[in-house]
Amino acid sequence: MTAPRPLVTRFAPSPTGFLHLGHAHSALAGWRRARAGQGRFLLRLEDIDSTRCRPEFAEAIQEDLAWLGLEWDGPVRVQSRHMADYAETLAALSDRGLLFPCFCTRRDIAREIAGSASAPHGPDGPLYPGICRRLSQAEREARLARGEPHALRLDMPRALERAGPGLSFAEAGRGRLACTAARFGDVVLARKDVPASYHLCVTHDDARDGVTLVTRGEDLLPATDLHRLLQALMGWPEPAYAHHPLLTDAEGRRLAKRDRAQTLRELRARGVSPAEARALAGWPD
Repeated sequence: MTAPRPLVTRFAPSPTGFLHLGHAHSALAGWRRARAGQGRFLLRLEDIDSTRCRPEFAEAIQEDLAWLGLEWDGPVRVQSRHMADYAETLAALSDRGLLFPCFCTRRDIAREIAGSASAPHGPDGPLYPGICRRLSQAEREARLARGEPHALRLDMPRALERAGPGLSFAEAGRGRLACTAARFGDVVLARKDVPASYHLCVTHDDARDGVTLVTRGEDLLPATDLHRLLQALMGWPEPAYAHHPLLTDAEGRRLAKRDRAQTLRELRARGVSPAEARALAGWPD
């Protein structure tokens, strides 16, 4: 019998603003599970989008977590320092014919969708209509040789064929859930302005760091289908998942940076103690 892997959880915020109580709730969910299971709790900064992420927010995240009383194990993984790792994964997928370059602008895609008799939708809106997937290899090579800007998309039909049927994942309290990654269509794995996508980086790093339990908000539950597909394609280990409800304000709206949710720094300035903040985040001592 194979011995179970040690419990490893992680908290992986993007440094695009200061942490609020919703972040604290998510961080505490992973930290408490790790400590209860005598496991490891990792901190990762998902800062691949240089246009939105800021070093001051990255520093503030670590300060706020330490104030909350959360200590993490090992060095902080900063994704922007490891773009070569993600490029290797993209190259591996490309070598197997699972990626194609997409030269489309948003206007090209919107025009194609508008002229279509039907426009299937996925979790993120209308699906990519497959314009560049239909290009001949000769045309792709010619456009690449001209240096045309392009994204890299996963050839979803080919990827699903390669992965095989029956993909699923283990969700805490719900057993195994079937995956329907096809609803994402030919998802972008590298944008024109960012050389790797969230979906690619998060699955790569979870595998690299030996994460065995992914704790995160229920808004990311649909993305798990796509993450399991990438894990299957790359031969990466399958973690278990525990998606938690999102914290909301008095009007029932989820706490979010864009809505100016009250930050941990503001609470600290008001004299709120770490124990009180943990209780406000849904995890009273």
